[in-house]
Amino acid sequence: MKPLILITNDDGVSSRGLRHLAHLAQEFGEVVVMAPDRNASGLSTSITCTRPLHAYLVDQEEGAKYYACDGTPADCVKMGFEHFCPRRPDLMLSGINYGSNSSINIIYSGTMGAVLEGCLNGLQSIGFSLLTHSPEADFNACTPAIRHIIRQVLQKPLPDFTALNVNIPHLPAEKINGIRICRQARAAWENSLEERTDANGIPFWTMTGRFVCNNPEHDTDEYCLSKGYVSVVPVSPDFTCPQQIPLIKNLEL
Repeated sequence: MKPLILITNDDGVSSRGLRHLAHLAQEFGEVVVMAPDRNASGLSTSITCTRPLHAYLVDQEEGAKYYACDGTPADCVKMGFEHFCPRRPDLMLSGINYGSNSSINIIYSGTMGAVLEGCLNGLQSIGFSLLTHSPEADFNACTPAIRHIIRQVLQKPLPDFTALNVNIPHLPAEKINGIRICRQARAAWENSLEERTDANGIPFWTMTGRFVCNNPEHDTDEYCLSKGYVSVVPVSPDFTCPQQIPLIKNLEL
């Protein structure tokens, strides 16, 4: 029996990146897509708990069905594997996202929120992101790395409670130097909200800002990406920092 692959994203069911990933996944198995019915970027791991959810078929082709859901990316994962997959998925993929989800961006990302939701439910889960926001992005350069990673994870499953955050430089395929396993760089967004005034003189704030990562260390995703490598960071829904526990023992009573 072919593997069953569940796919979602946060850019919406009509995203070109989603369609490219689904076509790649069809090389490895049967595909079920359950994605937001609109752009749902920045929703992280949020779920919908104040209203009912709806989902419906939007397209189908040989080996793949595409569904849209009016919830968040994490909702889509729940909806997909609980109600629309004919059996438990062997793999859950999210993306291909427009824009980086490296470093601290994983905290805000709906793409990676879906990945963490999949991991929480025991699914082999991987998020793919391309470092460009251009609507004309060429996803073909992503193909060799994505194909390799899917193949390897299907052959050798990830450790328990572990998922992958994969970021791909926006470069021609021949300029991508390879794949590196690395850790998340420390970085931050500066001046993330800009104050403006509407026509009535009422102030409002809009999301803006600048991503800052000064001198990333050589074993981090930001450094590897800057050198033309695909970065692969193992991540987990367990946010515990076990190495810090001895350092705060004084808080115990």
